[in-house]
Amino acid sequence: MNPQQTLDRHLSDLRASFPDWAFFRSDPGAFYATRRGVVLTDAEIDAGLEQPVSADDEATFVALLHEQHVRGWSRGRATA
Repeated sequence: MNPQQTLDRHLSDLRASFPDWAFFRSDPGAFYATRRGVVLTDAEIDAGLEQPVSADDEATFVALLHEQHVRGWSRGRATA
């Protein structure tokens, strides 16, 4: 499997694991995700939820998504 196929598979796995996020990758290779159909309130942002997340490596990116998921549940936003 070539690197592009591996990346496509990883992004596909992320989309399945985090369906409430839209994913893309920049040309330099950074990972980005933004929430689908959700506009966070000021209180949610103050509590640590983020509208978009990004990271330069996949491990950090996945950790950020998991953190946002946990924070969302604690704020009562199941789709965060």
